[in-house]
Amino acid sequence: MKKEQIQQLFAQFENARQQVEGIECWSARDLQGILGYAKWDNFFKVIEKARTAAESSGIPVADHFAGVGKMVPLGSGAEREIPDVMLTRYACYLVAQNGDPAKNEIAFAQTYFAVQTRRQEIIEKRLLDVARVSAREKLTKSERKLSGILYERGVDDMGFAIIRSKGDQVLFGGYTTQMMKFKLKIADSKPLADFLPTLTIKAKDFANELTSHNTETKDLKGVNAITQEHIENNKAVRKMLLERGVKPEELPADEDVQKVKRRLESDEKQMLKELKKTKKKK
Repeated sequence: MKKEQIQQLFAQFENARQQVEGIECWSARDLQGILGYAKWDNFFKVIEKARTAAESSGIPVADHFAGVGKMVPLGSGAEREIPDVMLTRYACYLVAQNGDPAKNEIAFAQTYFAVQTRRQEIIEKRLLDVARVSAREKLTKSERKLSGILYERGVDDMGFAIIRSKGDQVLFGGYTTQMMKFKLKIADSKPLADFLPTLTIKAKDFANELTSHNTETKDLKGVNAITQEHIENNKAVRKMLLERGVKPEELPADEDVQKVKRRLESDEKQMLKELKKTKKKK
């Protein structure tokens, strides 16, 4: 997500924030537009899912989803009342969690309502963390997919390890997986991908997807044929990166993605904990 869009969304959410009896909340009608939903009916379905999620968690729904009316102007200059829902920050978080994750607005909202301190730099950092964790999880899925395809074509676990290692060696300009670990000071017991920056993780994932696709399309079988295919695909991905001025082997190591994932999960648990404290005070 571009910095400009983050700044724009941050300002929109901040401007839409209201105080009702000392509680910060947002109008669902306002959020509908910010989150990119053209029709109220479609957005209301998301609100209902969020309401159900709150009920399942034992949260008093009425405290977080308050039905109200909203006055809107008509073409004649008159006004009419339409149904609206005032949502607490926690309710907004649940709405975002049940929205379309492909929308940038939803991805931003999930972080905006999850963090305790609404500062733009904190939100930007968390969005980067979320993107990196998501990319790493997608790489794991593409590796499992490729492994399954290769197993059906006579390649065992050792063969898959060889194929993956050969791909890494090409992608990193001659550096093997082990050499990259040494270069980036990564422990032997840790996966290289857990310390790679998001761009490199996505590059590896793309090469895997190409190999999976072409292995099936070309009906390749055996370690040698599929290794060569994986090498060619990593060459193509590396060439694209080099053309954009990026050398994967020169990018610095990033924080262990597993630690990042645990931190994100801890942030969300902390939000729920704070919510329960508020509930007890009432």
